[in-house]
Amino acid sequence: MQFFKRLIIIILLLPSLEANEGYVDNNGVEIFYVDYGPTSNEPILLVQGLGGQLTFWPDELITVLQDNGYRPIVYDNRDVGLSEDFKDYGKPNFIWNYIKFYLGLPLRSAYTLADMGSDGIAILDHLNIKKTHILAQSMGGMISQRMVADNKNRFKSYVLIASMARTPDLQTAPRGELRKLIEDRSFGNQTLDGEVERSIKIFKILASPNTEIDEEKFEKEVIKNFNRSSNTEGFSRQLIAILADKDRYDEVKTITVPTLVIHGKLDPLIPYEEGKKTAELIPNSEFLGVDFMSHLIDKPVLDYIEPPMVKFLDKNS
Repeated sequence: MQFFKRLIIIILLLPSLEANEGYVDNNGVEIFYVDYGPTSNEPILLVQGLGGQLTFWPDELITVLQDNGYRPIVYDNRDVGLSEDFKDYGKPNFIWNYIKFYLGLPLRSAYTLADMGSDGIAILDHLNIKKTHILAQSMGGMISQRMVADNKNRFKSYVLIASMARTPDLQTAPRGELRKLIEDRSFGNQTLDGEVERSIKIFKILASPNTEIDEEKFEKEVIKNFNRSSNTEGFSRQLIAILADKDRYDEVKTITVPTLVIHGKLDPLIPYEEGKKTAELIPNSEFLGVDFMSHLIDKPVLDYIEPPMVKFLDKNS
């Protein structure tokens, strides 16, 4: 009898466990989202980094959040994945923007980080979510800093991973092979073979030390994402939007939402000290430095941050 009761409960819950996906119109810009559910759980909006499609979020992270009572909602930032592209603006001129960046001159972008933040708010409005948790990584952290600062009443808590409030400049820009790979991705001609090779190299740099990579499986995932979206220029326009933004120091100082800042001491893309400084500027924040973390939320990092992150979310639910 007990078995049949459980079976009935599972059947009744099935609709709420199915991922819900669709498009949201944000002032004429179509944004694609996936709501993993279940709808009975606490919602948490995830904001992805530079050039990252929503498929880039690790399955393990989605599962961890669901298993702990949360409802992950992910989306493709504008100009990437299945969200609307801005191809009409053309590909940014590498040489001219390179010169302006190194001279400290202002850059013009097709859209701003504030515009990108409004896409996330549009999804919450569409799903009729009045208040949510938010988790953001890298560029997603930069986008969400403005989002949270301007919409404090919409968020219960804020998890900021591998990001900073400073606009990248000569002091904070990546160096060596990583810089060359990013420049090649931003301004070179994109081919599938080149994307696979470059993605593997970038992953090895941004992953935790000694993290094993199944290159055959990884290659299949890169090809799958490449085929999912033919927009290869959005990365460049998103990068210009980052560089065209101003330092967000004043904005993060106004954030009153409970915040957990997580940053790796080995991060070669976003300096550890900048992550720590951002945490110090946010009044109601906690800082978690991870000795062995580079830039990505790979399995070793997720295993380490899961307990404090879940505890933080639960405390603010």
